Parts: sequence; C-alpha cells; structure tokens
Amino acid sequence: MELIAGKRFGEERALYALSGARVENCSFSGEEDGESALKESHDIEVIHTTFHLRYPFWHTKRAVLESITMSEGCRAPLWYAEDINMRGADITGPKAVRECRNMHIDSTHIESAEFCWMCREISMEQSYVKGEYAFLHSQNLTIHHLHLEGKYSFQYCKNIVIYDSILNTKDAFWECENVTVYDSVIRGEYLAWYARNIRLVNCHIVGTQPLCYCQGLVLENCTMENCDLAFEYSEVEAVISSHVDSIKNPLKGHITVNTIGEIIQDENRRDAEGEVGIVVLA
Repeated sequence: MELIAGKRFGEERALYALSGARVENCSFSGEEDGESALKESHDIEVIHTTFHLRYPFWHTKRAVLESITMSEGCRAPLWYAEDINMRGADITGPKAVRECRNMHIDSTHIESAEFCWMCREISMEQSYVKGEYAFLHSQNLTIHHLHLEGKYSFQYCKNIVIYDSILNTKDAFWECENVTVYDSVIRGEYLAWYARNIRLVNCHIVGTQPLCYCQGLVLENCTMENCDLAFEYSEVEAVISSHVDSIKNPLKGHITVNTIGEIIQDENRRDAEGEVGIVVLA
C-alpha cells in the first residue's frame, strides 16, 4: 500500500481518485481553498489527518478513517460514500454525512447540523452527536451507547434498533416505522408522534405529551417522568412501572401503570365508543 505521510494539501482535488494508499499525519488546508480532496477515492486508509476544506470524501468507497479531525470549515465531508469504517474522529463541520451506505462509526465526537441524512445501513457505537435533525430520512440503523443532544432527531426513519443510549432530543422519532429502543433514557417533548411499530423496552421517558397518534406502540417495563397527556389517539400495549402524570384519549389497547394523576377521556374524542383497558396497580 502506498504511504503518503506528513504532507499538506490545499489544491482542488488534491488526491482525486486515490486508491490502494494510506494517508497519515497529513493536513488538507491552506489559502488555495481547494475542494474535493479525495473525491472518488477507494480502498484507502486515512489516519491522524486533519481536514479544513470542503467535500473531501464524496463518492469514496471502502475506506478506513481513523483518528481524523474535520473542522467547521470541512463542510459536507462524506456524501454518497459506501463501505466506510470511521473510528475516533472529531467532526464539527455541517452536513457531515449524507446519502451514505454501509458505514460504521465508533468512538466519534460529532457536532454537526443536518448529520446523517438519507443514509442506509449505518451502525454506530460509543459516540456523541449534537445537532438538529440528526438521522433524517435514514434507514437500517443499529446504534449502541449513543449520547445524542439535539432537536427533531430520527424523523421519517425506518428500521432502527438502539441500545443503552441517552437521547436528549425534542420531537424524536416522528413518523418513524419499525423502531426498537432498549435500556435507554429518552428526554424531550412530543416523542414519536405519528409513528408505527415503536417498541420501547426498559426505557426511561421524560417529557410532555409523549407517544401520540401511534400505531403498533409497545412499552415493556418502562418508566415515565413529567409525562402528561400521553398516548392520545394511539394504539398501545404498555406496562409502565412508575407514575404517569396523565393519559389522554388513548384509542385502543391496554395500559398498566403503577400510579396515575389523571385519565382524560373527552366526550367528543375520536372513536368515543372504543375501549382501552387502563389498570392502575397502586
């Protein structure tokens, strides 16, 4: 494998279509302000390298990116890329990952607006993400130990499994389909409205008006905190081993709670003749 080490690149398409090479301890920066440094590259390794210029990895295939830094000036670094293994990266540029496929992200710190839009087959572990609209319109996501800070995350996504994570995010999982979350904390308002086939297992849910207008909603041994007006017009099967502030107008199913502040069933609610079994244990 060709070794490119200790160099600075600033020109347009500096290493365009590079293949079979290792880039190590290099910098993509400078007044030349060149774009697309490694566009159309394939079968490469990039190690301990910094990127300050735009669009370095468009259409890249089969790459290992390890201990790299992508600064705020490194805008939209990974688009249309495939078969990427990224470890120990620090990313602060906007629109970091878009329309990528088969990408593994490990031990990476990401602060990026519009992160991971319209991606497929993404796995992620031991990472931090901060940004609005993270994971928009993405599919087939497997996530372990993610700390997420942002708003409007995972909207319009399909086929997600999340384990042991902390999700601090407003309006998460809106209009999602086929989502399972295990052993996680989910904080935010208006969780998972209009979603289909959402399953939460051993999760702690915090915030107002969660889980409304859902179909195929399942909660197994979950706890809730400051959750009021929950489950409105949802089809739900839930076992909640805590207090719930209030439940409003559930549409169909069964709900078991430890204690509840209020059950609200409006006379003019949709399907007013339907029955929902609500069991209060205490």
